[in-house]
Amino acid sequence: MKRDSLDIYDDMPEDMKHYLRYNGRHFNRKLCDFAISQMSSTNPSTGEVVHVVKLDKEAVDALLKTYRIEIKNNQLYDYVYVANMCKADFLGRSVPDEQHLCLYIKDVIDDVDGYDGLVFNRWYADMCRSGVAIDWEAML
Repeated sequence: MKRDSLDIYDDMPEDMKHYLRYNGRHFNRKLCDFAISQMSSTNPSTGEVVHVVKLDKEAVDALLKTYRIEIKNNQLYDYVYVANMCKADFLGRSVPDEQHLCLYIKDVIDDVDGYDGLVFNRWYADMCRSGVAIDWEAML
């Protein structure tokens, strides 16, 4: 059974509506870059918080090709965001290596019970809860 999204009753900034009109609930390059710039990780050896070294689209594509992993349901830059989020939060811990990072990307993007915009919605909820302002006009 398909249900209406509960956020249809929320007021959105006009610039966010404009962004969604062109990109849907997906990451374009600018929004993906912004999202990645907000990521940090903890160095397991020192406990120090460090910013993530970004995997760009070409690097993610190369990794997926290396491990012969094909993603079927990607939209725009969603998979690049997922790759960087996984790298920041899980790589070297519960995701032991780059091959498993690629499998994680596929699992998230091609999740059979996922829905259109799942990755974006999760990120946006995290930004709202964290109080991070998004300059939607700059993301167009």
